Amino acid sequence: MIIAIDGSAASGKGTLAKELAQHLGYDYLDTGALYRAVALSLINSGMDENNITENQMVKYASSLNIALTRSAKIRSSAVANLASKIAVMPSVRAKLLIFQRELAEAPPSGQGAVLDGRDIGTVVLPNADLKFFIDADINIRADRRTKELRQAGQSAMFCEVLADLRMRDHRDKSRSVAPLRAADDAITIDTSNLDASAVLQMALAYI
Repeated sequence: MIIAIDGSAASGKGTLAKELAQHLGYDYLDTGALYRAVALSLINSGMDENNITENQMVKYASSLNIALTRSAKIRSSAVANLASKIAVMPSVRAKLLIFQRELAEAPPSGQGAVLDGRDIGTVVLPNADLKFFIDADINIRADRRTKELRQAGQSAMFCEVLADLRMRDHRDKSRSVAPLRAADDAITIDTSNLDASAVLQMALAYI
């Protein structure tokens, strides 16, 4: 079984995806982490993000160190903002699309796969067995992200995180390539007033 989970930033889609994968014994892939890893590679190289070409970015994606997807550094605001810009580049998306589909179609566990991101159910895996779209009130999402950053030892102000999320929402929803939207056959879950356990139980009920 392949489960696709899309949703806005800090909506809880990553938490749900990881918990579902663990509960079901499936492989899990945070596709957003791939773009963040490319962004971190760029930042680590010392290159100016405003002067790098799309072709150069494709090279970073082609030689991506998957270990970077597990680095705590990809969760910083700087990396998140750059990743959001990288995600609008068609050639970069095409390069990472191959990796995502290969894992979903042949998961290492041989059992199934859960992938989360912005366009899993609409573009990456349009034929997924089950699709979820996760969202929440932006103020609640900003509060969650602020707490998450502070727990990670980073300085974070609610007003700045809120402004950042608004900007990212606009960029994700208005981009010409694979914009953020719920697939027509996706099950939408609003997590504004639900904790992680309740969201998991709701998703399992659908499954």
